[in-house]
This record gives sequence, structure tokens and C-alpha cells, in this order.
Amino acid sequence: MKLVVQVKLLPDAAADAALRETLKLCNQAAGHASRRAHATGVKGKTALQRLVYGELKAMGLSAQPAIHCVRKVAGAYATLAENLKAGNYGPQGSRRRARVEGEPVRFRKDAAQPFDDRSLSWQIQERTVSVWTVRGRLKNIAFACSAEHAAVLAAHRRGESDLVWRGGCFYLYATCDVPQAPEYVPDKFTGVDLGIVNIATTSDGTVHSGKRINQVRHRNRRLRRRLQRKGTKSAKRLLRHLSGREARFAADTNHRISKQIVTEAQRTTHGIALEDLGGIRARVRLRKPQRVTLHSWSFAQLGAFITYKAQRAGVPVVFVDPRHTSQGCSVCGHIHRKNRPDQATFRCTSCGFAEHADVNAARNIAARGAAGWAVSHAADDAA
Repeated sequence: MKLVVQVKLLPDAAADAALRETLKLCNQAAGHASRRAHATGVKGKTALQRLVYGELKAMGLSAQPAIHCVRKVAGAYATLAENLKAGNYGPQGSRRRARVEGEPVRFRKDAAQPFDDRSLSWQIQERTVSVWTVRGRLKNIAFACSAEHAAVLAAHRRGESDLVWRGGCFYLYATCDVPQAPEYVPDKFTGVDLGIVNIATTSDGTVHSGKRINQVRHRNRRLRRRLQRKGTKSAKRLLRHLSGREARFAADTNHRISKQIVTEAQRTTHGIALEDLGGIRARVRLRKPQRVTLHSWSFAQLGAFITYKAQRAGVPVVFVDPRHTSQGCSVCGHIHRKNRPDQATFRCTSCGFAEHADVNAARNIAARGAAGWAVSHAADDAA
């Protein structure tokens, strides 16, 4: 499985200036290659490299950074083509789609730049890196990371590392190919119901409330609205300072919740059952005030965190159909909208069973997970 390990670079003033110039030149080169690709229609990696390699070298890039700039541009156009095919920029002939198709892909002056092992080498025990820059090769640039991350880097780092400028600091994102732990056969399944009021609720009754994260979102939304309405230079400066803070807070919360769920499942030798929520934003109909909360809720991230942490721990994970999990009775199976008199309450109109609505939904998810696991592994055993 692929993991990305992030380390923080600690360059001195001279190295910091060299890294800034390097990112700027690499993205200027990527912008030039993008304009040439748009003008000529040559967007494949090999053909584009033949077209612009000499031009990028003349701009001051050495061989490997020039090749990686070309690959970055080719990848951006491939992603654009997939988004256009999926209709993410509107239907054929729409104004938005025409604008996107009519302009070359642009790159920020401080956009991330990939480096391979020829351009960047790691000295993990010494906590330093050596990297190519426009001022020549810089050696012994210190970096900071945890002992756990250093061990993962030393054992499993593979392929490229991305140089990233974020929040006034330089980071390296290193790709690591970590082997999955062997899956055990679960004794039973723990269902996890993901929601907005309660971020995650498990079938054993553990509730991870979303009250705190929703308070932060509402406060940030009000603050952004006031600052955008004001529109002064100081307001825009504060908006830039605040950008990303909410996302980091949500990611930290999701990491904590997913770790607790996976650790408990591993301790009890349970599997984890999750709802397959792909496309939920397009399917669900909500009132306008609720739409903002739904579209800013990082439920996909929480599901992804649970999945990869479970894979590392060998915990089986299955995805189930989410339909009627909140309206069905986990005791008798009766499904009806009136089983949910309000958001927090479940009361079966058939057998009279009552439970917290999210716990009942999590139990339904757990039952579907156990059934799906049994069917899939019975087929494997028969084969």
C-alpha cells in the first residue's frame, strides 16, 4: 500500500532562497511547457518531452528537473481530460467548459515539484537531504520528523519526493510502499455510521460527536463572510492566514477518530463495516442551510483514514449498501420512514424496539458487513 510521509525542511537563509528560486523556475518551465502543449495539441509525455526538452534546458533546468516538469504538465492535462470526460466542468458547449478548454493549464509559482533519487538524496540517520537547485547541489539540509516516520522512510521509501511550499515552510512529501499486514478472520464486525451531527458512531455504542468540529466550521464561515464583505488589504491578508486551518483541524479530528476505531477493532479481532457513500452529494436532497454543512464535511477523508489504518493493522474492511440503514430496525428488519421520529431517535413502528438512531444504523451496517464477508469468502473457499 502507498503511504505519503511528510517531513519539514529546516534550511538556512541561503538554502531557503535557493529552494524558492528553484520552485519558481520549475513552475515557470511547467507553464511554458503547458502553453506549448495547448498551442500544438501535443500533450502526451513522450511527445511533449521531445517538443520542449531543449527549451526547458535553455531556461536553466538540468536534465532530470526538465523531464519532471514535462511529466507534471502531461499529468495535469491527463487529469483535465478525465475531468472533462466526467462532466466536472459542465456539459459540452457550456461557458465554464469552453473557458477551461480554451486556456492552457496554469501552475502557481510555488506549486509542488517532484524530485527523483538523481535530484534528491536522503540521509535519514543524519536527518538531512541533498537536493538539486538552480544554485547547484545543496547538501546537508536538515529536516524534522518523528522516529516512526524516519523508520518508515528508511524501510519503505520508493520513487519520487515532492518539494512543497506551504504556510511559509518547505516540506518534502515522500512516497513509501508499505506492505499490508495479513488480514485475520474476524470474530464479528463493527459497523460505523458516518454522519454530520455525530461524525462517527459504532455498533458497540461509541459516539464521536461532531459538535466541536461543526462549531469551528460555523465560526470560520461567519469570519470568512465578514472578511470577504470588508475586502480591505488587511482582511485579505487575514483570509490567507486562515486558509487551510479548518481543513487541518478536520483532518486531525478524523485521524484521531479513525485511529480509535481501528485500534478497538484490532483489540477485539473485529472487522470494520463502512457505508459506500460514493456520490452521496449528488444523491441527497437537503435544505440550503444543510447543504453547506454536507459539502464541507470530510466524510470521504474519514472513511479513507479508517481504510488505510485498517490495512496497516490487518483489520478486514468491507463496504456495504447504505440504503435504509437509518430507517431499518436492527432487531426485526422493518423499514419505514416513521421509524425515525427525529434525528437522534429510532423507534420501530413494528416491534417497538428503541435505540439511538445512529447506533441502530451502525448495527445494520455491521450485519450487512458480516453477511457480505460470509458470501464473498464462501465463494472464495468454493473456488
